[in-house]
Amino acid sequence: ESAGTPKEDAAALSTNFETDRPAADFARMYAKDRLTGGHVIMLGPGNADAAKSALQAYPGGLQVGGGINNTNAKEWLESGASHIIVTSHVFSNGQIHMERLKELVSICGGKERLVLDLSCRRKPVDPQGNYYVVTNKWQTFTEYKVTPENLKELSSYCDEFLVHGVDVEGKQCGILEDLVELLGSHSEVPVTYAGGVRSIDDLDLIKTIGKGKVDATVGSALDCFGGKLSYDDVVEW
Repeated sequence: ESAGTPKEDAAALSTNFETDRPAADFARMYAKDRLTGGHVIMLGPGNADAAKSALQAYPGGLQVGGGINNTNAKEWLESGASHIIVTSHVFSNGQIHMERLKELVSICGGKERLVLDLSCRRKPVDPQGNYYVVTNKWQTFTEYKVTPENLKELSSYCDEFLVHGVDVEGKQCGILEDLVELLGSHSEVPVTYAGGVRSIDDLDLIKTIGKGKVDATVGSALDCFGGKLSYDDVVEW
């Protein structure tokens, strides 16, 4: 997991956590605790076998993303994923390609098994402006804004939005409150927010300002991933 502002120089990225435990171990842990909707993200090539082993350890309990497109979406659903997570196949060359999104909906047999990743950042030249969807390891800005109108349009083509607040992702520095408020006020489908969660108080805040409509993903803050936030406390919450 990369921490800090994404940069084109890979050497500038830092790693929050590494483990020798296979992904399937974590999948079994989530299954035991009846946690659904966890994310298996393939960060680069060579991860397909590990991802499939996780899906097989918890069939129907996990979502999968990373390189998903119209040629492999069905394969991943058949491998045990509850949903596929899609970004770059739909958002490329700075634009959204609605024909690709509609094709994926058809391949999935409807929007119910498709999650659209709207991970976003503000442009440095306009730090109080709109959030824009970003791709390519969050380095490339698209021209697609995360606005009430766009959330409404895209809700017709997916079961859920996954939204990383990129500028706080992996930093354990608190959430992007205005982004959570935007999502809670205007999304017509469930939303999972990720980025900056560091405590139970942050989860309570998301629940409040997201109007009970925004779920949260916790990653590097958890003690099982090298952080200080108790996994057991989060499960109990």
